[in-house]
Amino acid sequence: MSAAQITAVELDGPTDLAGFRAAVRALAAAGIEPHAARFVVSKCEPATLFDDAATLPREALASAPPLALPAGFAVLCETVLMHDDALRFSRLYELAHALNKRRTSWGDTLAPQRIVLEHMAQAVRRELHKTKAFVRFRPVQGDQAVTHVAWFEPSHHIVRAVAPFFVRRFAGMRWALLTPRGSAHWSGTTLTFGPPAERADAPTADAGEALWLAYYRSIFNPARLKLAMMKREMPVRFWSNLPEASSIGHLAAAAGERTDRMVRDGAALRLRRRSVACDGQARGAAPASEPANVDSLHAVAAQARQCERCEFAAHATQMVWGEGPRGAALMLVGEQPGDREDLEGRPFVGSAGALLRESIAALGWPQTQLYLTNAVKHFKFEWRGKRRMHKTAAQREALACADWLEAEIAQVRPRAIVALGATAARSLLGRSVPINEHAGQWLLRSDDGLPVLIVHHPAALLRAPPATQAALRATWAQQLAGAGRFLRSE
Repeated sequence: MSAAQITAVELDGPTDLAGFRAAVRALAAAGIEPHAARFVVSKCEPATLFDDAATLPREALASAPPLALPAGFAVLCETVLMHDDALRFSRLYELAHALNKRRTSWGDTLAPQRIVLEHMAQAVRRELHKTKAFVRFRPVQGDQAVTHVAWFEPSHHIVRAVAPFFVRRFAGMRWALLTPRGSAHWSGTTLTFGPPAERADAPTADAGEALWLAYYRSIFNPARLKLAMMKREMPVRFWSNLPEASSIGHLAAAAGERTDRMVRDGAALRLRRRSVACDGQARGAAPASEPANVDSLHAVAAQARQCERCEFAAHATQMVWGEGPRGAALMLVGEQPGDREDLEGRPFVGSAGALLRESIAALGWPQTQLYLTNAVKHFKFEWRGKRRMHKTAAQREALACADWLEAEIAQVRPRAIVALGATAARSLLGRSVPINEHAGQWLLRSDDGLPVLIVHHPAALLRAPPATQAALRATWAQQLAGAGRFLRSE
């Protein structure tokens, strides 16, 4: 095709939406087919075969009649014009030309030209989002005040579109966003745009950034690192503009070793906690005599009665310690004392406790081989009128009692443990255990290897609908019976 058959339209910039709309109207009015139209961005493009093409006069752009195009096409234009594809103007005009002939074709979202443009718009929206997330401003001391300057390398022409976001976010400070595709400047009152910049125009790192990097490295959790996912959310091409990216490679390379060390340190901490023996003996040390052993368990209880670690300890009537002999083969751990337990100072004497003790009697388990206690030692409640209603202990509150539970385990030395409910399971295993998924299963504690049977708390059975209680109790009793194999022959 010769230059005489080509009609060129000059636009004022890569995202000149007003100029492009006028050009579409003028080209359509002149009957110019898409293949015969060429768009030039302000003399910035290199010389080509069609430099002698006929240029559409400015007067024709201004006087062209409007086109009845769908409103969605205007929105698509505004986004696609920010794309870096040099053919974006021609692709948009091709669609506009088709819509001008048959407006209903806008509903055909699977048309090839429409799909290409929608993908381009999606890429621009993604670039806008990433720019908001990965731009980093650095302070620069000027003549009058501090200006914050950021260097960024976007893949598309999004500076003008994203600048209002930073105006809203940093309205009170003077800043400049420098990119190879243009720059934006905010004086605190006025937003202006400037020419493209170079990386050398941006400031280098300062002391504040070094402090940020030290903080970033300190909070890095290697166990949660998912490098592939991170690269999808934070593409590598952005890393050169992020101060913290300089640490990513080293942190990722050392993640495996750091994760192993965290596991070892966590296990060591729990072992140190479990080594607590309130008479000063470490777990595993041979006692001097049986009375000393009994006294040491009593000493643990005496110290626990002075505990005020959790907020609700001051409101409870008393600390409720475990009940049973040292050397019991089976330890049953519940959640926390209820209203009756708080008043009487004994575990499992309320309605849920009555169900548990009734089931124990039906199983024929001797009391001399059982130790009953709770993960939390004080009653947490809220007043409803004149009644004290049970409230589930939070994880931090259960953790406050963890030392006392571990001291009980260290002194009693059971052969196995029954975890009655989620709070007990979490305290014993150090992690959340969904009861419905693990009911009736045995899990091993990672530090001492004690087997733990997971079952529902008896209170959960009492809260079940009456129509299902009989079946639930039968299943629960069958699961509980599985711990009987750890009892010693009388």
